[in-house]
Amino acid sequence: MTIKGLSHVSIVVPDLDAAARELASKYGLKTGAIKVNAEQGVRMAYVDLGNAKIELMQPTSADSPSGKFLARNPKGGIHHFSLEVDDVADAASEWKNKGVNVIGDGAQKNVHGAPIAFVHPRDFLGALVEIEEH
Repeated sequence: MTIKGLSHVSIVVPDLDAAARELASKYGLKTGAIKVNAEQGVRMAYVDLGNAKIELMQPTSADSPSGKFLARNPKGGIHHFSLEVDDVADAASEWKNKGVNVIGDGAQKNVHGAPIAFVHPRDFLGALVEIEEH
């Protein structure tokens, strides 16, 4: 299993529309269409940087993972970064066999329908990592 590259960095924001306006006015960054991922409890949009993306996430539910993050960080902040792999289930299995705490096996899907899982922060230098199938 090989990590193919960085897919995106996810930032939880209290107001997605305001965040998009701020990125446009200060940095000239264009935010794409807003999508809803009901399974993860977020409204989200991407800023395409060419070689990676910034994923902006606004919780739609206070009890979702991003809602709980926002409760602890009211101004928002970096939630996780995402790495691309060929097969999430294979990567999750391989890493679990090495003692890595992988949350999920690819059954959960992102807003584009691609399989995802997460590596617990204690097993990746303190950072929450999403693995995403491409």
